[in-house]
Amino acid sequence: MNAGNVDSFEIQYQKIKRNLERLCIETKASAVLLIDKAGQLITSAGDTSMLDIPSFATLSAADFAATSNLADLIGENDFRTLFHQGKEKSIYVSLVADQVILAIIFPKESTLGLVRIKVNKASTELETLFENIFAALESEYAGTVDQEFIDEAESELDSLFE
Repeated sequence: MNAGNVDSFEIQYQKIKRNLERLCIETKASAVLLIDKAGQLITSAGDTSMLDIPSFATLSAADFAATSNLADLIGENDFRTLFHQGKEKSIYVSLVADQVILAIIFPKESTLGLVRIKVNKASTELETLFENIFAALESEYAGTVDQEFIDEAESELDSLFE
């Protein structure tokens, strides 16, 4: 990876971070987390000191995967959002760019409507940022692995989950 791409990725990362920080403030969330589908934390904003982050990230990804299976059972392609309401805190989870999970932990003083509106706006911005990152990664690694290898690897991965 050349230095220009590293700088570009750092710029994109900082934009993502600012987006999450703004979302945290606008929704009065205690924390906002960006998690990959494998359950690994990408980055966060707000106070995450009250969380077991590895467990939260893993369970959020698993929750989203389970809900996707429920969607299949009723004939939906997928569910893009999940909402869990508690007495004092709630969690709103949304899929961004079909690749990452955005989880917002917010107090009862915030409304679900406000959270949904702000998440939709933030998701649009995040999708653009992730599309830029994915395009840069694709161009960086284009031609380094042939299609036959990719097809075989995908087949092996699929067989692991059957």
